[in-house]
Amino acid sequence: MASVIAVCSSKEKGTKKETVAGGILKEDYGLIGDAHADYGTNRQVSLLAIESINQMRSLGLNVNPGDFAENLTTRGIDLASLPLGTRLSVGKKIVLEITQIGKECHTGCAIFRQVGKCLMPKEGVFTRVIQGGVVKAGDIIKTPGERLPKT
Repeated sequence: MASVIAVCSSKEKGTKKETVAGGILKEDYGLIGDAHADYGTNRQVSLLAIESINQMRSLGLNVNPGDFAENLTTRGIDLASLPLGTRLSVGKKIVLEITQIGKECHTGCAIFRQVGKCLMPKEGVFTRVIQGGVVKAGDIIKTPGERLPKT
């Protein structure tokens, strides 16, 4: 089952994000308090899988959630394989819509300078907030048609 393993935020663009206990995703805005949040943009919340981060770790790099400037670090979902327009349910009521897969990496960004490579151009996913709410580590992520297991 896919889930959020970290919520990350930064006050300035072009820097690593710090892991926070949780946050509020505001409809058509993004993560409140994050430098990338903005009304009407299509890149309000970024997601990156821990599986991608672990690939970098296997190369001997000391990288962690937030180091690639993602807002939500996920586990158990192949984000880059999802088509544009896919809606993800996060937690109890959040709905995110995938608007972009990958982005041009700025060679001067903090992540590229530290690591020499950035995952976001191919593996990062950007979304816009369709329905907001509180997000925290442990929240379940579902794709269309997916149901929660019976407990």
